[in-house]
Amino acid sequence: MCVARTDRLVLRHYREEDAPTLLAQLNDPAFHRYIGDRGVRTLDEARRYLEERIAASYARHGFGMYLVELEDGTPVGMTGLVRRDGLDDADLGFAFLPDHRRRGFALEASRVVLKLARRRFGLGRVVAITSMDNAASARLLARLGFAFERLVVLPGDDEELRLWGWTLPEEATPAGPNG
Repeated sequence: MCVARTDRLVLRHYREEDAPTLLAQLNDPAFHRYIGDRGVRTLDEARRYLEERIAASYARHGFGMYLVELEDGTPVGMTGLVRRDGLDDADLGFAFLPDHRRRGFALEASRVVLKLARRRFGLGRVVAITSMDNAASARLLARLGFAFERLVVLPGDDEELRLWGWTLPEEATPAGPNG
């Protein structure tokens, strides 16, 4: 299901046939370094991750991580909103494949997700977390209008993370479910 389009990108729900792409995304060294090792090493594990984590989020919250593709169907990364234990607000996440970094895709796709957060999901506030040494994501979040708020440690983890916040301006009111 297509969630949104830009001039260059399509954001859509992951499907079972996206398991090979998801497997590559979750095992990219930068993903492991800055986001974490999800322990997904096989196609079967990727399919299970899709079902138990990504599709379950769509069903439970109405949103989740989306596959980001070029108009021709080439996968370039992922972005979306997730609910995490230890965070009061939906969390913006993004990760792009090595060949598609530094081309503005993360900024473009994340802007769309923030519009969806506001207009489709009625969220007035979104947060993001970054590892302490992830300067690229910190720069992107600042460009999106996020501000650093504090350091946090998520339940079941011992790594200190930076928490960033983005709040819908008070004078703006979210539109109805059709955006």
